[in-house]
Amino acid sequence: MRFTKMHGCGNDYIYFDCTDEDFPGGGVGERLAAIKLSDRHFGVGGDGIILIKKGQKADFEMVMYNADGSRSQMCGNGIRCVGKYVYDAGYTKGREFTVESMGAVKVLKVEDGKRGDKVSNLSVDMGCPILEAAKIPVATDRGDVFAAESPVIMKPLLVSGTEYKITCLSMGNPHAVVFLDKSPSQFPVCEIGPLFEMHEFFPERTNTEFAFVEDRHTIWMRVWERGTGETLACGTGTCATVVAAILNGFVDAGQKVRVHLLGGDLEIEWSGKPQNSVFMTGPAETVFTGDVEL
Repeated sequence: MRFTKMHGCGNDYIYFDCTDEDFPGGGVGERLAAIKLSDRHFGVGGDGIILIKKGQKADFEMVMYNADGSRSQMCGNGIRCVGKYVYDAGYTKGREFTVESMGAVKVLKVEDGKRGDKVSNLSVDMGCPILEAAKIPVATDRGDVFAAESPVIMKPLLVSGTEYKITCLSMGNPHAVVFLDKSPSQFPVCEIGPLFEMHEFFPERTNTEFAFVEDRHTIWMRVWERGTGETLACGTGTCATVVAAILNGFVDAGQKVRVHLLGGDLEIEWSGKPQNSVFMTGPAETVFTGDVEL
């Protein structure tokens, strides 16, 4: 089956065009393919797979699987690559179109290139941040998800004997943001990240961002993604980090904040009002195409 390898800031996925044909084996085949093909030694290599389909609630649909075969609700870098793919392939004539993922519809806008050119930069309306504890979801110490305090801002959480202060929200998937007092470059993400992901405070596991605020317009960030591990970038995680920084008064609402990730930079803007969308702008690149036997 034909595939296209793409990435957004190094957050790479294996894309399959399923606009005219279904993926072999249905959901089981999709999950097994994600595990097999994501392997960087014995597969194509990637943070997961993404299927591009015709949408029912939107122009297109993105079906995403993590490297461990689990479904993921949303990926900001992945959805930009979907936008690049459908635009470059001529599947859409407009510079603004919609993509759905597990029922959530996002609006994408091409930021560069003319009709017939290849696009390399897109913006996405990522929707409103979810701050209610029960909807993220997070739980209280006694495990009652509906009794957790909302919003969860700078809540002390004991992880392997160390107390971290976390700010939690959902951007269609759960995030716990930890602000550090220095660059995360030396932080043991691969050691601490899994402990956050599987912590009982997160009944559906969580993505965790370790961030350092350099100034009111600049943040450095590393991320541990549930079901995948550390990745070079995470679009929803970057959005979550900026929202958390605004909630804590570290950066200014209504201003673009540049977030430096291991794989590149993203720009995020949010008004600071929960009823308003978060906007993300960043690159999308095609690496190569090929055929794989499933």
